[in-house]
Amino acid sequence: MDQVFKALADPGRRKLLDRLHAACGLTLGQLCEQMDMSRQAVAQHLALLEHANLVSTTWRGREKLHFLNPVPIHEIYDRWVKKFERRGLRALDRLEKQPEAEACDSRGGALT
Repeated sequence: MDQVFKALADPGRRKLLDRLHAACGLTLGQLCEQMDMSRQAVAQHLALLEHANLVSTTWRGREKLHFLNPVPIHEIYDRWVKKFERRGLRALDRLEKQPEAEACDSRGGALT
């Protein structure tokens, strides 16, 4: 999981993942389009994403196609995000707003 967080920490790698989410099976050349980095830099980022299991590849003739693998992101969601589902977040939001409303009432007007 540390490798996944490390891979997701870089905005360039997140952009590559967004591109793969939008269109499956892209070649290195296609991924280099619209990226503000060299082909070699894109290849290095892809290697790190593959190492973190966020990208899988397959060969079609001489072309290497890259695909998003959402499983590691789903595992992060299950472990770190799911426990804060909407019901819990709504309760936290109400708790946060309650003191604000009480402060507003005690001053007889809007918060400044």
